[in-house]
Amino acid sequence: MTKTIGLTGGIGSGKTTIANYFNSKGIPIYIADIEARKIMQSQEIIEALKVIFGTSIFDGNILIRQKLADIVFNDPEALKRLNGIVHPAVKKHYEDWLLEQDSVPYIVYESAILFENDGYKNFDYIISVTAPVQTRIDRVMDRDAISQEQVQKRVDAQWSDEKRISKSDFIIENSNLEQAKLKVDQILKILKIKQKES
Repeated sequence: MTKTIGLTGGIGSGKTTIANYFNSKGIPIYIADIEARKIMQSQEIIEALKVIFGTSIFDGNILIRQKLADIVFNDPEALKRLNGIVHPAVKKHYEDWLLEQDSVPYIVYESAILFENDGYKNFDYIISVTAPVQTRIDRVMDRDAISQEQVQKRVDAQWSDEKRISKSDFIIENSNLEQAKLKVDQILKILKIKQKES
């Protein structure tokens, strides 16, 4: 039976980098944000977004992600409506993908909002990736070319590291990537032992 690992962390914590390291160890990964972006290009989702948010967030049929982000990160109700459209579609896509992974011992599902939408309850183990808030802010400012204030709004919209840690089986501190990779290796050894015991 394939064990499912939920991997989460705040914006800029480097959780996708950690997910990719798991992948380099032969573990299939599902990165919810990347899959959501693909799904948001489907005609069905585009039509639903136009109904709720209007056509100003589109250039023709191309979603202007920054315009949508500006709306939803300033309005919790708008974020809820967006999640109500996208999350069910991603959930269905993930469930179909998971059925194809039945020959592997583990998969990793990476998502920023495992706890916020109660998705964490669907996994055998939860790993939280952490990093100091200022490090995370600096990373996102560099990555997305946005202001500190914009990043802070996104940080504030998510759970704190402390809250995530309290509900996680494993923690990976990701200030130093080499040390974070060593922690992944340790976790994989522990999981191997647990698998033999079960």
